[in-house]
Amino acid sequence: MHTHDVDEELVAAATEVARTRCRGDNHTMAAAARATDGRIVTGVNAYHFTGGPCAELVVLGTAAAQGAHDLETIVAVGDRDRGVVAPCGRCRQALRDYFPTLEVIVATPMGLRAVPVTDLLPHTYVWADHQLGTPSNGGTT
Repeated sequence: MHTHDVDEELVAAATEVARTRCRGDNHTMAAAARATDGRIVTGVNAYHFTGGPCAELVVLGTAAAQGAHDLETIVAVGDRDRGVVAPCGRCRQALRDYFPTLEVIVATPMGLRAVPVTDLLPHTYVWADHQLGTPSNGGTT
């Protein structure tokens, strides 16, 4: 696993949102992402029994709505002082699809580390590679 320096300001932003904005069972996770222009975008999950969006997915939409189209690092933090939580499989796939060079801050036995999203999703499914008419499927573009 490749690791890089951790954006402590980003972790602090997600921790603050988890501490101050997560209330009850509907909002239990916060996420923060840094755009390439330096902005930090935050969001919280919207739990629902039908599978509401995780905090990381809310951040993707919020970033787009704010014109932050290039994200470089993301982190999720649990409420009630649970600390940094790695993204679920669905989020890993979405993060990889939207931002294949994204760094994800995760907790490891050696402390917090920023790792490439591709390291979190080995042997990843690349949706574009499996569409009819793509060169990898014998088609032409």
